Amino acid sequence: MPIYNDNRMFLFHPEMRRTIAQGLADIIQDREISPEVVAGTATAGIPHGALLADLLSLPYIYVRDKPKAHGLKNRIEGLDAESDLGGRSVVVIEDLISTGGSSARAVEAVREAKGISNWCLSIFSYGLEKAAEHFAALDPPCEFTSLLTFPVLLDVARTGGFLSEDQIALLAAWREDPFGWGEKHGFPKAE
Repeated sequence: MPIYNDNRMFLFHPEMRRTIAQGLADIIQDREISPEVVAGTATAGIPHGALLADLLSLPYIYVRDKPKAHGLKNRIEGLDAESDLGGRSVVVIEDLISTGGSSARAVEAVREAKGISNWCLSIFSYGLEKAAEHFAALDPPCEFTSLLTFPVLLDVARTGGFLSEDQIALLAAWREDPFGWGEKHGFPKAE
């Protein structure tokens, strides 16, 4: 991948953290999502989910990619090992959605804990078709949306002079064929 979006950099800046939390809250209001619980994804979704939960005064949990190997072996932290979500509506918060696989697994984990999870929100998304496929394959399918998308990122990079036209063209070519781009540019095929 010729670009990396590091949303962890926002953590150092209080005004950016607040803007992200408010942006996620605005999506919830605009889409008429009615969460009873907020779930962050480990690890980069944890702080943003917690900030949103505080803003909305809602209970908070976070979801690991797999259960811990020690202790209570929890996959979902914030719930007692003997408890579940009891049919509560849960919005999952992710920092970045690329292929959507880990985000979809977090939604599945919430559902396995008897939560209703029909929405996953993120700070950024590359807008890859693979993500739409992962969320559509869930039963029932899960909706997802992001505060910032790859086309907007490219537009800001272009108008702000952060990247050259050659770099913008390279990134646009990557976006057209994200899974074949590396091999075409001399990188070994990713397994």
